[in-house]
Amino acid sequence: MNSTKITASLKGNMAFEMDLNGHTLITDAAPEIGGENLGPRPKALLLSGLIGCTGIDVMMILNKMRVKPDDVIISAEADQTDTEPKVYKTIHLIYTFKGKDLPVEKLQRAVRLSQEKYCGVSAMLEKAAPITYEIRVEE
Repeated sequence: MNSTKITASLKGNMAFEMDLNGHTLITDAAPEIGGENLGPRPKALLLSGLIGCTGIDVMMILNKMRVKPDDVIISAEADQTDTEPKVYKTIHLIYTFKGKDLPVEKLQRAVRLSQEKYCGVSAMLEKAAPITYEIRVEE
């Protein structure tokens, strides 16, 4: 069984420093609630993890299909509930592929496979908030 263990130590009023497999990450709260803005907010990191997970999947799939976009930009937009605990109630991903003569059907297949089969972060977050996506192609 694969397991993950991350330990964090307090590095400020509300900031925590973590070691993730040799990579240091600091999270913090906004100044208006007592933080010092030393790092991103933890909830936003969930969306970053989602983008990273699906991005890796999509690129692995496209590489196998021999599709080489010039650039790929993935953005996430999430709406939160108004009540505590504030959680994401919807998540929308926008995949923008840049390149000439990109095969749209292969781009769609790669994104669909990531979202429906391979991305573990998407599978976890989908249990809490519906995830929708769109694909844009720019030459």
